[in-house]
Amino acid sequence: MFGNMMGKLQEMKQQMENIKNKLETIHVSGESQGVVVKANGNRKVLSISVPAEIIGDKEMIEELILTATNRALAEAEKVNEREMQSAAMGIMPGLM
Repeated sequence: MFGNMMGKLQEMKQQMENIKNKLETIHVSGESQGVVVKANGNRKVLSISVPAEIIGDKEMIEELILTATNRALAEAEKVNEREMQSAAMGIMPGLM
């Protein structure tokens, strides 16, 4: 029984590493009035795009970047949770 549990734990560790690698390739974005922030499924911001017409308003740009970043990271969190739940179901279906 103990050996089987260790095997399952090792399998889970490998599965989590595979998911982490997969999440690097999944891209999400958040947008706020033309400001676009792109992130990956591991919640890492990849790029920020600001439209030229709003460059003069520092406070507005900061607020839009903050809003767009939070939206992108919220999407990344959803993707991350789905992938982790899917992996957990595959490894230990009786626990979920």
